[in-house]
Amino acid sequence: MLRQHLQQKLQQKLSPQQIQLIRLLELPTIELEERIKHELEENPALEEGSEVADDFDVNAEGKEELPSNESDLDLSLGDYLTEDDIPDYKLREISERSEQKEDIPFSVSQSLNESLLQQLGLRELSEEKLKIAEYIIGNIDDDGYLRRDLDAIADDLVFQEGMDIYENEVEEMLHVIQDFEPTGVGARSLQECLLLQLEKKEPNSVTDLAIRVMKGYFDEFTRKHYDKILRGLGIDEEILKKVFHEITLLNPKPGSLLGGSMETAMSRVTPDFIVDAVNGELFLTMNNRGIPEMRVNREYAEMFQDYAANKVNQTAEMRDAVQFVKQKLDSAQWFIDAIKQRNNTLRRTMETIMKLQKVFFLSGDEASLKPMILKDVAERAGYDISTISRVSNSKYVQTNFGIYPLKYFFSESMQTDSGEEISTREVKQIMKEHIEAENKRKPLTDEEIAKILKENGYIIARRTVAKYREQMDIPVARLRKEI
Repeated sequence: MLRQHLQQKLQQKLSPQQIQLIRLLELPTIELEERIKHELEENPALEEGSEVADDFDVNAEGKEELPSNESDLDLSLGDYLTEDDIPDYKLREISERSEQKEDIPFSVSQSLNESLLQQLGLRELSEEKLKIAEYIIGNIDDDGYLRRDLDAIADDLVFQEGMDIYENEVEEMLHVIQDFEPTGVGARSLQECLLLQLEKKEPNSVTDLAIRVMKGYFDEFTRKHYDKILRGLGIDEEILKKVFHEITLLNPKPGSLLGGSMETAMSRVTPDFIVDAVNGELFLTMNNRGIPEMRVNREYAEMFQDYAANKVNQTAEMRDAVQFVKQKLDSAQWFIDAIKQRNNTLRRTMETIMKLQKVFFLSGDEASLKPMILKDVAERAGYDISTISRVSNSKYVQTNFGIYPLKYFFSESMQTDSGEEISTREVKQIMKEHIEAENKRKPLTDEEIAKILKENGYIIARRTVAKYREQMDIPVARLRKEI
């Protein structure tokens, strides 16, 4: 028997505009510039200019209030043409803009893909072999490795290009590419990458031994089982040290010698905030050098006024035109207000971080960083934790002591045996110092590190030491061992 019943549910859904506002909040400065450029190209009702319209406010709780979607076509022209007072923070930015520091210098190098194709063009190859080589190069990643099976590449060429080729023909062209610069490019594994580099070196006794280690004792080498290598090669520790030194001079990521992909080649770190410490005071500047002022296009606003004034004689086409113009005007106004809201949110968040970590911004001393989590900043800035998380993601701040990601300033807290609250970053720094000073023939285990920390007043379990060590990308004791 079919039973019917009613059920009430309360759900919270974000409007498309709210979702767009969240995405704008997450964008770093360099990506925001592209987003604004795209919006200026797509929306004819939006243009560069210094006029500021303000239909959209932030309420006392700091929540965004977006303009509503009105169903009627009546709209006051003043909503789009009124010039509001420029906010104080904007006046400060204008006055400080000439004093802002330059972005980090960067150079756009030739990408790895471009370099390989250029070298390929110098070889005399048939059209078929040239296509095979080009396809292989297209599958080489930014590190310089070919991580696809040769039979899969052969299948792709058969089905996509209609070429009748076999795996051995692909391998033949791979060997041609592996002869290109940088040495080691086109390798299918770390072992093959290091071997390619060793085999191009001038032959000598140490290089020959290094090749033997790579071919016959690669697993023992990666796991630092020195005794097995010594017995297998019949050499002493001094010679093995020279062999290992020869191997450590090789580049495990040959693609890094060039610009990688075009996207990687063009990448750079652009700070979103600039914090200057002058005579014990901190000054914050938003890095908006590449972000233009925007306003609603006056011609579009006047066009809408003309259309809306002739309601009586409007045809269906005219009503569609009015609706289109209104939609573009609404979109332009919303985008201007959303950028303003983003700037306000970022500024307030950064000001809160500056207050909490003032000592660090004045001194640059990592040990002075206080324990700080997202909740601490959210409570003081008046935003939700998720908002602070989005602001801190992929954002950078330029200080007197270098450029740091915002996430650098966040760390959990712990207590010493005396009850003093300290940052976990301080504990990690102490761990790092002891590991750097350890006897490399007998590295400190996690248990021994925990004991050392306990003697210094930091009560930490071995598993916590292991967690902190992994967060710092420090390998286990066995892999830190040296001969």
